[in-house]
Amino acid sequence: MNSENGVGPATVPVLEKQVEQILAEAKKQGATACEVAVSTSQSLAVTVRQKEVETLEFNRDQGFGITLYVGQRKASASTTATDAKAIQETVAAALEIAKHTSEDDCAGLAEPEQMAKDLPDLELFYPWDITPEQAINTLLECEAAAFTTDKRITNADGTSLNTWNGCRVYGNSNGFIGGYASTNHSISCVMIGEENGQMQRDYWYDVKLAGEQLESATAIGKKAAHRTIERLGARTIPTCEVPVIFAAEVASGLFGHLLGAISGGSIYRKTSFLEGAIGKQLFPSWLSITEKPRLKATLNSTSFDGDGLATYDKLIIDKGQLMTYLLSVYSGRKLGLPSTANAGGCHNLFVSHGADNLIALLKQMGKGLLVTELMGSGINMVTGDYSRGAAGFWVENGEIQFPVQEVTVAGNLKDMFTKIVAIGNDIDPRRNIKTGSVLIEKMAVAGS
Repeated sequence: MNSENGVGPATVPVLEKQVEQILAEAKKQGATACEVAVSTSQSLAVTVRQKEVETLEFNRDQGFGITLYVGQRKASASTTATDAKAIQETVAAALEIAKHTSEDDCAGLAEPEQMAKDLPDLELFYPWDITPEQAINTLLECEAAAFTTDKRITNADGTSLNTWNGCRVYGNSNGFIGGYASTNHSISCVMIGEENGQMQRDYWYDVKLAGEQLESATAIGKKAAHRTIERLGARTIPTCEVPVIFAAEVASGLFGHLLGAISGGSIYRKTSFLEGAIGKQLFPSWLSITEKPRLKATLNSTSFDGDGLATYDKLIIDKGQLMTYLLSVYSGRKLGLPSTANAGGCHNLFVSHGADNLIALLKQMGKGLLVTELMGSGINMVTGDYSRGAAGFWVENGEIQFPVQEVTVAGNLKDMFTKIVAIGNDIDPRRNIKTGSVLIEKMAVAGS
């Protein structure tokens, strides 16, 4: 996708000007406060299947989200149009909505002195000048590499390339306006294998800020094929209680449940199993989790949050203890606590780990289940009860014996957190939560 005349750093001041105009319009129409979030993006998405181009899409999107306040009454409206009349009408619509909303003592912007002042360039923009023809050829190479890996690879379920350039700008009537351009590029490959009447499906992908830094198309195709072949011959196992390893590519989900449970919204609504857990020991004492939102040239980095507050490094778990909830200005007010600059979520979480790789973790486990895929969403965030469909590999004597399918792993997240025995050094760098494989002392596995 050619970056000329596209979305990039030069777009940011244009959007900032539009945000300023919207803020002025809101004030003119009688809003006591206003905030505006705008995003614009340009993307190319290509998919091939069985040597044929299945989809080729070019998109350019832009949208404004306007939230305004009349005293303690709040209302929101959105538009994709940028002309003066559309903005006037959108602001007017939001003001009309505000007349019918209830007053909320916690509603409103952060104080002017709280707004981010230092907004460094985090170097997040790396456009990839790839043409549709080049993208198609890259995907054909990826798919061909998968097919030539093993004759048991019999079908393709889609090989895709996505390249995305975008800008985000946020501004409010308390004096903050900030924005940045960023990129996101990926290649994925999904293959189907067949042996003795059984079919299995698996995939591999890579995602980077810079397209040139992606794994080669050939490597991604071969990895997708190998993962598919490894699953052939999968069977279920008897119901048991055994140690479980969550492979790195699925382990981040465990800590994602933690983040959901300590988010301000879950806490003030009393819908979290970790309500009142600040200072409590949730994990083994060797485990810590740190947020580093301002890393340069890193996916998911940002210098300000959704309220316009400066992001900062923080320890979320320190030596196993919960140090903080994750709060926006609003949820902080609800709880009588200061914002942690996490409006919009967390950015770049690092889970501490040991020196062992996955092979060493398997030997440490001895006998149990290695989970490489999770299905369904059987999580009760009020109680912490955890139950999900799973697939992976049965392990004995520290070595993989055969692939496993159609089982369910179950436990309670509180117990699972405390029973983490080790975390490997095989960190998955593609994800916002960076963790290696996680070995849990014991879980219930429901099979045949």
